[in-house]
Amino acid sequence: MNGPLKGIRVLDLSRVLAGPWAAQLLGDYGADVIKVERPGSGDDTRQWGPPWLHDREGHQTGESAYFLAANRNKRSIAIDLSNPSGQRVLRKLAANADVMIENFRVGSLAKFGLDWPVLCDLNPALIYCSISAYGQNSPQAREPGYDAMMQASAGLMSITGAPDGEGSGGPQKTGVAVCDIMAGMYAVTAILAALQSRQQSGAGQHIDVPLFDSQVAWLANQGLNYLLSGEVPQRLGTAHPNIVPYQAFRTEDGHLMLAVGNDRQFRALAECLGCPELADRPQYATNAARVERRNELVGLLARHFARRKTADWLESLVVHRVPAGPINDLAAVFASAHAQEAQLVRHLPHALADWVPTLANPAHFSATPVEYRYAPPLIGQHTVEILHDELGYTDAEIRSLRDEGAI
Repeated sequence: MNGPLKGIRVLDLSRVLAGPWAAQLLGDYGADVIKVERPGSGDDTRQWGPPWLHDREGHQTGESAYFLAANRNKRSIAIDLSNPSGQRVLRKLAANADVMIENFRVGSLAKFGLDWPVLCDLNPALIYCSISAYGQNSPQAREPGYDAMMQASAGLMSITGAPDGEGSGGPQKTGVAVCDIMAGMYAVTAILAALQSRQQSGAGQHIDVPLFDSQVAWLANQGLNYLLSGEVPQRLGTAHPNIVPYQAFRTEDGHLMLAVGNDRQFRALAECLGCPELADRPQYATNAARVERRNELVGLLARHFARRKTADWLESLVVHRVPAGPINDLAAVFASAHAQEAQLVRHLPHALADWVPTLANPAHFSATPVEYRYAPPLIGQHTVEILHDELGYTDAEIRSLRDEGAI
């Protein structure tokens, strides 16, 4: 391992997506990540299929695509944390860890003697990251949290989807569990900051990352739109609340996404459409004016775009340096020249298959590149290896743990 986090050990006690996503990123950057799973069932998402990975003979394995998406670069140890012997194993792992990530319901790990106060006494340098629905000290702390409910309750769904009256299906969630993903991203940045702080103080700390707070934090401009104006943002479909024209338009044979971000680009768009005078009209000359006359201008542009095919428009828009793109499905995305050149899909050898695909980490380091070391593990695939090599358990002690049901 030669990544920027070489030498950092992470215990990943999390399930589903936010925590596993954070731990996977740390693994990509060179950390040694040990995923702690319940014997027999493991991470909940192992059962979240189809689709499933197929083995070398073409048989369905029961390893879900969802689990495979968030658990590369990890080793798996199966420990029953409700078993006292299992708890002792975990404490030994924590004593030598740099980071621990967990998303158990608030208070659950305290019952097992695996909460922050206990493990901090055992290892004062430990960085202990808790991801939960509402945080460790909220009145709603003990409530469960899943991405969809957070997209709903923390505001994202209220601004996602077509406006009422335009064939709207009402508020919509995004096609990916983006609240979980972003909470995982916030967790990673906090962990990296805590590691830097530890360099100076020598002390670890507890990090509390609530899903609800994370979702509110990345409302970004929409959140500030409300706080400054007092006006509740509404659903705009593909359109942007602060920029016009910035939305999808129907063409003769499909759609394209237009992203005009400034007045210069609008003037170039007007020239591309063959009506340069549009940019000189006071009602369209500035972005603020265009936002005020949104419906009028969008209707005018829609009539122009409907007259030519998508490919023709995109070619012309590129020539005029107007930001725009096709609305690709995933088949087109992965077949694109950029995806091929940038190697956005990597392949890792798997215990049950010749290889499993994985989506590339987008960060590119000049000196310490992202590493793709391990395919997502089977449940407990590395239990014996970790107990023997990392903790010094003998074969007899490992058999005893297995007989007790601790592993």
